[in-house]
Amino acid sequence: MSIRVGVVGYGLSGRVFHAPFLEHLEPFQLKAIVTSRVEQVKHDYPNVQVLSSFEDLIEQTDLDLIVITTPNTTHFPYAHAAIKARKHVVVEKPFTNTVEEADQLIETAQAQNVLLSVYQNRRYDNDFLTLQQTLRAGILGELSHYEAHFDRFRPLVSQRWREEDLPGSGILYDLGAHLIDQALVLFGFPRSIWADLSNQRTDAQTTDYFHMVLRYDRMRVVLHSSSLVRNPGPRIQIHGDQGSWTSYGLDPQEEQLNKGMSLTNPNFGYRKPRSFAQLTHEIAGIESTSKVPLVQGNYLRYYQEIAEAILEGQPVPVTANEGRNVIQMIELATKSHLQGQVIPIV
Repeated sequence: MSIRVGVVGYGLSGRVFHAPFLEHLEPFQLKAIVTSRVEQVKHDYPNVQVLSSFEDLIEQTDLDLIVITTPNTTHFPYAHAAIKARKHVVVEKPFTNTVEEADQLIETAQAQNVLLSVYQNRRYDNDFLTLQQTLRAGILGELSHYEAHFDRFRPLVSQRWREEDLPGSGILYDLGAHLIDQALVLFGFPRSIWADLSNQRTDAQTTDYFHMVLRYDRMRVVLHSSSLVRNPGPRIQIHGDQGSWTSYGLDPQEEQLNKGMSLTNPNFGYRKPRSFAQLTHEIAGIESTSKVPLVQGNYLRYYQEIAEAILEGQPVPVTANEGRNVIQMIELATKSHLQGQVIPIV
């Protein structure tokens, strides 16, 4: 049995993070893409129908799954319409712009008995997958501090919707959605949150810097992103009473896909040269520092699990409720910044 798919949008997200996997994985049939980039789609996928509007896509009765990769302001109305048309839906992160919208989509999907998932691909980054293996092994002992950065050097404000003063714009909704999701996967909800947001670049219309502290019982989690970091430090560092683990640099899959690397290439998902995290801990009373090879990143896994969810009734890889939780944390971070205080999480 095949899963017939329509994709809404063919910008960076649709072109790099969705269409290649849907075309590659056998259960899926990429049938239609909604975009104004007709020639680009025809070049990349000659047998895929190009549509000019979302309404044209919804009218197609032979689709099983709709993937929404358009600007954040469209996530709620497009997903709601697709669910009402009884299609399974994958929404690019961030899920919605508000918790209220997220709750409405979840309720509607349950009523229509369709699958609803949020595309959180950074769960399948090579550093995050390797860190999870380390934590499962218990090498670091009781954890005290986790810090994750997603920094870039983009000093000039570009003319694109992510940089405009629109609902859901700015790096808190963009990169923050990744960092928050990863933290919630690892540690669950914190007891409280404190956040500082800023528009640091000249002419910036929306958030291009954030720093937040999530408080757990003993542990503190720091999530940070800036658009003005030319020489970034560690991507992830985590410390416990038995050791520390540190990694640098970003997973290579986005860059590899942008350069047209085949998903069958054995180097896909690996950094070249092969990269390592650094582990420092005590062995037989002697402090030891060693390199931990980063495992292969695997964005393919998300859609493999979506196929299993649709065809076999398996759990979705990222639930709509998990997507909602990220939006709740973004709303609480914004509230903390505006009020200048720590916000308890009940």
